[in-house]
Parts: sequence; structure tokens; C-alpha cells
Amino acid sequence: MGGLSQPIVPMEGGEGFKIPGVDDFIFDGGFIPGVDWVNKTFVQALISVVLILGFWLIASRKLKLVPSKGQFVSEYAYNFIRNGVARDALGHDFRPYLPYLLGLFSFLLVNNLFGLFPLFMFPTFSNIGYAWGLAFLSWIIYIAAGIKRHGGGYFKNSLVPAGVPGWLLPVIIPIEFLSNFIIRPLTLGLRLFGNLFAGHVVVLVFVTGGWYLLTEVGPLVNHVAGGVALIFSFAIFALELLVASLQAYIFTVLTAQYVASSLAEDH
Repeated sequence: MGGLSQPIVPMEGGEGFKIPGVDDFIFDGGFIPGVDWVNKTFVQALISVVLILGFWLIASRKLKLVPSKGQFVSEYAYNFIRNGVARDALGHDFRPYLPYLLGLFSFLLVNNLFGLFPLFMFPTFSNIGYAWGLAFLSWIIYIAAGIKRHGGGYFKNSLVPAGVPGWLLPVIIPIEFLSNFIIRPLTLGLRLFGNLFAGHVVVLVFVTGGWYLLTEVGPLVNHVAGGVALIFSFAIFALELLVASLQAYIFTVLTAQYVASSLAEDH
């Protein structure tokens, strides 16, 4: 599988099946000699940018009153984010942030779906660095939105909720600081990474383990179990398709809600 960095079945020396683990998510470079960070994950991210730009550039050309199938798909995706995420969360303030939210959802969805397609078979955001990088970008966006709207008063609004007695402020301010400026980006990244990492491990276990049991010499029951595991892996792939789409949506919705909270007068 494309998500492997080491051989899994069988191991040399007759040691048997190696359970998939963290090592299978680590890739060396190789695309550019001597540059380790230009690895599979980085190349996937670049490919996704090319695919997304190509899709939206083609979709925005020669628009017709009666849409073609391609135009229908692009308009549905655009309206889904515009009306179902940006406008619902931000109200009349949604327009400046719509391009980012649409690009964010597209980038998340394509990179998550890479885990289900041949030649890739690895979700980009199962690498925690990329998940936290995107969370950090959303963190910058919603803080910049708050500063633009409220100036320096944004930090006071974020740290001092309205109506809190003065004697409680030494307790409330650290809690609000952690909640608004630390926990939000951490949980954004961890939620995305955790779901995709765990899902890919499950796929690896069922596919590689099933193939090992099916092809290695052993009792008939092992071959039957291997065949069942491979068949069941199709259900796992369907579940991963749902998770990939859902995580892209959740990350985008939470980003929109965080921007909305930064724009609000009271926190």
C-alpha cells in the first residue's frame, strides 16, 4: 500500500506479520536528493493544490444558465459552503471569509480522500504537522478578524466576559486565554489528525493482515479469516470516506464559528 514505509508481510527471517504502527506514517525524502522534507506527504499537498486550483478555474469558466453536470457539482459545492457554513455562522459578515472557508474545505477534503485512492493511499493530515499547520492558519485568521473588527479591544473582549465580578478575574482570565488562544487550535489539529491517523491504521490492519492470513501457509481457518478481513475492508473504506468528508466539514465549520466569535461584540 502507498501508506507504508516498510515491508509488512511477511517479515524477513520468518518472524511473521508486523502490526502496522507509527513507523508506517514516516516517509523519507527522495523526490529531491538530500532534501528530506520533500516527501510523499509534501508532494500530496502540492498535488492537491494543483487539483483544487484546476477544478475551480475550470468550473468558473463559461458558466451557463442551464448548468452542465460539472457546473452543477461546482455550484453545489460552492453553495454548500457559502450558505451552509459561511452565511449560517457569520451572517452578513460572511463574504470576506468565504474564499478562505471554501479553499479550506476543498484542501481538507482532497487531502483526506487521498487515503482512499490508489497511488496515494495515505491521508495527508494523518501527519500531525500538516494538521497543526492548518489549525495555526485558521488561528491566525480568526484572531486577525477580531483585531480588524475591535482593534486592541478584541483581547479584552476575549479574556474578560461581560458581567464577571472583578474578584473572579484572576481565575477567569487564564481560563479564557487557554480556551480562546491555546485549546482551540490544538483541538482543531488533534481532532483532524486523530481521526485520520486512527482510520488509516484500521485500514492497514484489515488489508495487510487479511492478505497475510489469506496467502501464508497455515490452517484453513486462517485463510477464511483473511478473506473475511479483506471483504470487510470494503466497509472500512466506506467508513473512511464518511470520516474524510465529515472531518473536512467539521474543521471548516469550527473555523467559521471561531471567526464569528471574534467578530461578535460580546464573548
